[in-house]
Amino acid sequence: MRTLSLEGPRGPVNLGGDAPPFFILGPCVIESRSLVREVAAELASIRDRLGVPILFKSSYDKANRTSAKSFRGIGMDEGLSILSEVRAEWGFPVVSDVHDADQVSLASEVLDVLQIPAFLCRQTDLLVAAGESGKTVHVKKGQFLAPEDMRHVVDKIAATGNHRILVCERGVSFGYHTLVVDFRSLPVLASFGYPVVFDATHSVQSPGGAGGRSGGDRRFVWPLARAAATVGCQGIFMEVHPDPDHAPSDGPNMVPLGKLENLLKSLLACFSLRRSLPDDPALTEERTGEIPS
Repeated sequence: MRTLSLEGPRGPVNLGGDAPPFFILGPCVIESRSLVREVAAELASIRDRLGVPILFKSSYDKANRTSAKSFRGIGMDEGLSILSEVRAEWGFPVVSDVHDADQVSLASEVLDVLQIPAFLCRQTDLLVAAGESGKTVHVKKGQFLAPEDMRHVVDKIAATGNHRILVCERGVSFGYHTLVVDFRSLPVLASFGYPVVFDATHSVQSPGGAGGRSGGDRRFVWPLARAAATVGCQGIFMEVHPDPDHAPSDGPNMVPLGKLENLLKSLLACFSLRRSLPDDPALTEERTGEIPS
């Protein structure tokens, strides 16, 4: 598996391979400058206490909300300005969603990682533009895709010559308003040769399950995240918020900021356990899209 070297504001951050596990964390959407600064300051304290690599993620725009009346964010220009402040002041590599090819050039001036939302993972023009940016691309597996079908997604990005790719599992549709996680997907995704991220908070989402908005059940973030760390992934994605019950987006599945540090300690123990186990050929075979016998 490739190790990606991300040139962050405090120097290189290695992702995947034999590098330490990493975490992509932050509020779902940029609600305000003050909210983002509050979360970033606490994440920086946790990072320094635990010595773990953290990438800061928050969306300047959520273009795929359930209802047209839902809060989408504060917009690209102001959102990128805030993320630039987070990058400079706390030294986090920063991540946000890009929704179409025209956003990539401007977003790349600030973002260290371009995130492709799950619903858009088959959009060829977007994938190619993200790949051509030269930035690391974090692409989420669509809720409608089998894990082996993600090989075609990563190949579109890699065809640009950019192999700085993170592949993310975030659950698969299971009937109406329900997602489930098939942990067989983690070794399948790993077989493509790129670091795998598990999105623990969107995996417990209930898309459209709260009427005009999505619901979710954050109780299951802990067991699913620990299972993923033990089965085999290189990073964990979680959206966090100081008061998720009053957040304008994805509140039901976000992790309360005050509970994050204990969760990370638990996950680090699971990662340590996984690394103490014998090598699993299903996690080291590259680009076959199949589980080796």
